[in-house]
Amino acid sequence: MMRNTTARQDASPVVRVAGLRKSFGSHEVLRDIDFEVMPGEVVTVIGASGSGKSTLLRCINLLETPDAGHIWFHGQDLAAEHVDVNRLRENIGMCFQAFNLFNNMDVLGNCTLAPVTLRKASKAEAERMALEHLGEVGLADFVHAMPSTLSGGQKQRVAIARALCMNPDLMLFDEPTSALDPEIVGEVLEVMRRLAADGMTMVVVTHEMSFAKNVSDRVVFMDQGVIVEEGAPQKMFSSPTQPRTREFLARYLKD
Repeated sequence: MMRNTTARQDASPVVRVAGLRKSFGSHEVLRDIDFEVMPGEVVTVIGASGSGKSTLLRCINLLETPDAGHIWFHGQDLAAEHVDVNRLRENIGMCFQAFNLFNNMDVLGNCTLAPVTLRKASKAEAERMALEHLGEVGLADFVHAMPSTLSGGQKQRVAIARALCMNPDLMLFDEPTSALDPEIVGEVLEVMRRLAADGMTMVVVTHEMSFAKNVSDRVVFMDQGVIVEEGAPQKMFSSPTQPRTREFLARYLKD
């Protein structure tokens, strides 16, 4: 599968994080994180549960407020007082492990709500975009289905289509397959592979090592709130330099 990476040449980061710290009570979850994502890049964030991966993602979208540090999105500091955070956040799509669909709306309603209320798109235009993206994720026949009637894989694909309807510059995925039965994980990962191939800028927190190894441009390994090591997938999976990385990946290095 060919990756469309031309957009990255001579470009500025879509996201840049510097000195990011976040604690919950006395527990320091993120410690001086420095991190950036270039246009068209697919970055996977791996590590044990509790290492800070999801908190990093939630800070990027300001679903969690950092205690210290800075997050720039397209060069604008999200912590600056004059920045319209909600407007900037409209350009960041996010998919959660629990789907977070509106259960009182059908699939089409879930996909058109944000474009109409936030982007001020007409109902007809919002529905056109929704039908296009639902077709892309293989759910054209489920437009009027209610979320309660869908499988987990279908719900996650609706969530992806819903995010795409806002035409985001960045997609964040927080363990998008962890709540799915193993036999339907593949249908969600295939949608994500196609997004990657089309050049979507993506940050993916995942335990799916095959996706990290075969689809991402860069792998970031986190442990105890810090970035221990990062690099190209081939290097990370074949010859990691840090002992903690080697320990975490040991089962995959055998392959």
